[in-house]
Amino acid sequence: MEQALWYLFAGTRGGENRARIVRVLSERPRNANQIAEAMDVDYNTVRHHLEMLTEHDVVETGGNDYGKLYFLTDRFEHHREEFEEILEHV
Repeated sequence: MEQALWYLFAGTRGGENRARIVRVLSERPRNANQIAEAMDVDYNTVRHHLEMLTEHDVVETGGNDYGKLYFLTDRFEHHREEFEEILEHV
């Protein structure tokens, strides 16, 4: 998981937006539209980053396809300290 976190947040251009998504989801679960509004970012940009975060087991979904909510995974929460350390380095 640590390698995935480094890749997602420090190894690619979208790391800053993905970190912002994690911060928004730390407040409460939200759907993609709510995340886009909270970040003032295009919906399609948010969807792209959510797909990457889901693929690497940082976020998971709940509910049906329309308006499904995104949550931080238990696995990510277990590695939150590593996430915070990575953000200090970028």
